Amino acid sequence: MPANAADQAAADAKAAAHSVAEAASQLAAQTEKSFAEAAKRFEKVVSEGVEQIRAQSRTYADGAGQHLDEAQRYTVEKIREKPLLAAGAALGVGLLVGLLLAGGRNR
Repeated sequence: MPANAADQAAADAKAAAHSVAEAASQLAAQTEKSFAEAAKRFEKVVSEGVEQIRAQSRTYADGAGQHLDEAQRYTVEKIREKPLLAAGAALGVGLLVGLLLAGGRNR
């Protein structure tokens, strides 16, 4: 009988090991599926965020371009109205920048 009991215990152990291996395999498959689904959701969220940033950046770029165009028109208009004043201002700014740059040099 002891041999038969040992055989039965070995068979039970094999069955339990097989059951554990099968459960582990199912758990691994479920985990892999969950990770794949999470990766898809993450990719979708990131792509939506990138698209939203693109749309906002286009809006800001268009607005900035319009403001630059308006500033250019205003500047050209004022220079045409008073060219001597504009030339004097440009000369003054150039002189100040030159003095600042030259002031940093040792003689």
